[in-house]
Amino acid sequence: MKQIQKKMDNQSISENLKYLRKLKGYSQEELSELTTVTVRTIQRIEKGEVSPHLKTVKLLASALEVEVDDLLTIENPKEENIKTKWLLLLHGTPILGLLLPLGNILFPLFLWIHKREDNPLYNEHGRKVINFQITMSILFLISFVTLITIEGFGFFFFILVVPFAVIVTIINIVSAINSHKCFYPLSIPFIKKKEFIHVAKKLSICIVFLCSSFMGFSQEIERLDGTKISSDSLTEKISYLMKEANVHGMAFTLLDNNKIAYQRTFGYKNKPENKLLNDSTNIYGASLSKAVFSVLVMKLVENGVLDLDTPLESYLPKKIYEYEPKTRWHDDYSALKEDSLYHKITARMCSAHTTGFANWRWGEPDYKLQVHGTPGSKYMYSGEGFVYLQVVLEKMTGKGLEELAQQYIFKPLGMKNSSYEWKERFATNFAYGHNRNDEIYKKDIDNEPRAGSTLETTAEDYSKFLEAVLQKKLISEASWEEIFSPQIRIHSKKQFGPQSNETTTKYDAIELSYGLGWGLIKTPYGVGAFKEGHGNGFQHYSIVFPKAKKGIMMMTNSDNGESIYEILLKVGLRDIYTPADWELWIPFDSKEFK
Repeated sequence: MKQIQKKMDNQSISENLKYLRKLKGYSQEELSELTTVTVRTIQRIEKGEVSPHLKTVKLLASALEVEVDDLLTIENPKEENIKTKWLLLLHGTPILGLLLPLGNILFPLFLWIHKREDNPLYNEHGRKVINFQITMSILFLISFVTLITIEGFGFFFFILVVPFAVIVTIINIVSAINSHKCFYPLSIPFIKKKEFIHVAKKLSICIVFLCSSFMGFSQEIERLDGTKISSDSLTEKISYLMKEANVHGMAFTLLDNNKIAYQRTFGYKNKPENKLLNDSTNIYGASLSKAVFSVLVMKLVENGVLDLDTPLESYLPKKIYEYEPKTRWHDDYSALKEDSLYHKITARMCSAHTTGFANWRWGEPDYKLQVHGTPGSKYMYSGEGFVYLQVVLEKMTGKGLEELAQQYIFKPLGMKNSSYEWKERFATNFAYGHNRNDEIYKKDIDNEPRAGSTLETTAEDYSKFLEAVLQKKLISEASWEEIFSPQIRIHSKKQFGPQSNETTTKYDAIELSYGLGWGLIKTPYGVGAFKEGHGNGFQHYSIVFPKAKKGIMMMTNSDNGESIYEILLKVGLRDIYTPADWELWIPFDSKEFK
C-alpha cells in the first residue's frame, strides 16, 4: 500500500513539474541552468521515477516562480514539529527594536523568511508579529509628528505607543510559549496569507534602506590617490551628470580592496516607456566580450589545449579556408585562400590585436577578409582576430564558444545572466539602446556567439567578473601577469578612424599599449587594464588597477554615455590617466566639474 501511495505521490509531482515547466516555456536543459538540479534528475522526476527531496522541490519552485505547494501537492513529510524556541524568537526579538532602530521589524522578518516553510504555525505567527510591528512603527512616527504639532494630545499619544507595543509583545511571548496562540490588536495586514516571500523581499529592501537612512549611513570609498568619496555624494554626482548630458541609463560599479564597494543602476532600460534599469537587466556588452574571452583563452592555455605562440593553422588538419561554414558569415574564411600571411597568426596576436585583420570584414572595400602587413608587427584593433581564434578553438575542442564560456567563466563565477548568445529568458528584463534623440534602437536578438562582440550580461554579473579579475580567480597569477603585460606599444593618435593610422608621442608618458584582450596604461598606481564596448546605443568602459586593488565599471545604454566618462573617472576613482582623446570621447561641457 505504501509503495502504491508513493508512486501516486511521485506521479502528482511529475505532472505538476511537467505542466509548469512547459507553461513557463522552459526546456529541461534551461530549467537545469536556472537551478543546481541536473537535467537527469529533472527527467526522472517528470517520469515519476523518484521522490524528490524537499530542497530540490524548493529550487524548482523558485526557478518556475511558483509556490512549493504548487509542485508538492501531498502533505509535506519533512514538516518540522513545533519548537517553542522559534516561537519565542519570533515574538521576543522585536524587543531589540528598543536598542536598534527598526530592529523590531528586521529580526522577526528574517526569522520568518527562514522558518515560514518549516511549519504553518511559524508562518502564521511570523506574519502577525511583522504586521503588528510595522503598524506600531508607523504609529510611533505619527505620534512623534503629533508631539511637535498638537499640544497636549500629542504628548499623551506619544508616551502611549511604545509601552503599548512592549506590553502586547510580552503578553504574546507568554501566550505563544504556553498555548501556541497569539493576538496582536490594531495590526494592519501588510503581509497577507497568499503574498508570502515576494512581499518579504520587497519589505526587506525597504527596511534596510530606511535603516541606512535613519542611521545616516553613507559608505566612504577610497580612490587611487587616497582621497575618499561618500556613496551618497557619488550617487548625487552621477545622477546630476546623467540628467545634464541626457544619458538614458547607466550601471556603475566601483571596486576597492579587490571587492565591489559601490554598485548601482540609474535611469531607464526603455526611456520612451519609462521602464527603469536594474542590476539584473540584460545589457548588450559589445566588446566587453573580448575581456571575458581573453580569460577563457588563458584557461585553455593552462589546460594545454593551445599555446599562445604556435600558429593557429597548425592545430587544424586542413586549411581554415577548406572548412565549410557553419554560421551565416563569421567562420567563412574562403577569402584567405589567396592570402599568404594569415598562416603566421597566433593566439597571442589575436588577443593583442596584431593579426593584421580589419576590425570587421565589412570594413574592407570588397568585404573580403585579408591580412594587412606582417602579423604581430602592428597594433590594429580587430574583432575578426578574436573570432578567428574562437573558430579555431571550436574546431579543436569540438565545443562552441557558449559552452566553453559557461564551463570556464560564467558558471564558476555565478554569472547566471550572462551569455554569448541571446536567451529567451532575457526577454523579460533587457535594456534597449537609445540614440541622442531619446529613440530606441531595435534589439538584436539573432546574433550567433562571437568572441569579440556578442556578450549579453548584467550590471551584477559583469561586476562579479571584474571582482574576479582583481582577485585573480579562474586562472593562475602567472596567467594574469601575461594578460596584463604589454604585447605591443600603441602610437596612434586615435583608436579608430582616419587618425588611427597617424602616429604621436602624446601617450608615451602612460606607455599606452595592449596586453591580451585588455588595453594597458602605466600610472603611479601600477598598470591600469581597460576595456571598452561600443554598439548602437551602448557605450561601456571599465578599468582595473590590480596593484592598487581598485577598479571602475560604467555601462550605458545611450549614445550620450561616453560624454560623462572622463568626469566620472576623475570623480569616482581619481583616474586622470585614461586617454580620453585616444578613446574618441567627446566630453560633456559641465561647468560644475571644471
